[in-house]
Amino acid sequence: MSEFSHKSIMLEQCIEGLNIKPDGIYVDGTCGGAGHSREIAKHLTDGMLYGLDQDPDAVAVATERLKGLPAKVIQTNFREAKYALRKENVEKIDGVLLDLGVSSYQLDTAERGFSYNAEAYLDMRMSKEGPSAADLVNTLSLQEITDILREYGEEKFAYGIAKKIVAYRENQPITTTTQLSEVVNSAYPAAERRKSKNPSRKTFQALRIAVNDELGALKDALEDMFDMLNPGGRMCIITFHSLEDRIVKQYFKDLTVSCTCPKELPICVCGGKAKGKLITRKPIEADAQEQEENRRSRSAKLRIIEKL
Repeated sequence: MSEFSHKSIMLEQCIEGLNIKPDGIYVDGTCGGAGHSREIAKHLTDGMLYGLDQDPDAVAVATERLKGLPAKVIQTNFREAKYALRKENVEKIDGVLLDLGVSSYQLDTAERGFSYNAEAYLDMRMSKEGPSAADLVNTLSLQEITDILREYGEEKFAYGIAKKIVAYRENQPITTTTQLSEVVNSAYPAAERRKSKNPSRKTFQALRIAVNDELGALKDALEDMFDMLNPGGRMCIITFHSLEDRIVKQYFKDLTVSCTCPKELPICVCGGKAKGKLITRKPIEADAQEQEENRRSRSAKLRIIEKL
């Protein structure tokens, strides 16, 4: 296994945002290389950190890096946090952090099949279980592939790419990252190829999201983890693309709404109460220095909410 490196994005902002109590119970739902987890655990005395990750490589590394700290690593998808923590006799928590998307390690380890920059089996499974990206591109219909590329990649050439994929696989299966990248490139108009950083970027993002059901997992986790928060507990979420950020932004907004009466009513009759208050009205972004040192921080947005 190659060196598991992952620069923790907006580390100080996350720690400040969590407002850590030394005796609190905290969850890092995307433990990865344990960068955020280590810092959270270092702020605890009688408290406990639970680091979750579905990637077995991440679990092994994080377990090693958190030795001697009040922390435990559990292999699970964060959408299963409620059930995983219940097994630890934990029903309530004081804070949760989610650093979404693919980790630097997963991208940089060619054999994991996440990157279009290196040849490998077209895998993309964060948990190393279930159908791979190769399974999807070789078995889904033209319409299903088109829908995935449009919805999860916001790819304007989705139909053309899907047509090329279906035509290619009639002669041989698409099993490697470079095969898929070549197919995508062939579907792009020449003028667009010249403008694009890499035509494969959106297709690879879309397939990765589909393979790992990332948006479904996020929706499940938001609801369960907010419910688990004690009053005053905080949820900090780092997103990396508009699809994730829209889900988080809308969910946080819904939590801060008190009255749900129709607008035409002159007074409130529903008696509703807001469940949370926004700590960040606008998302926090990495500063110029961090963006210079870590290009993956450039698209990152941090949103924070506190439970009332």
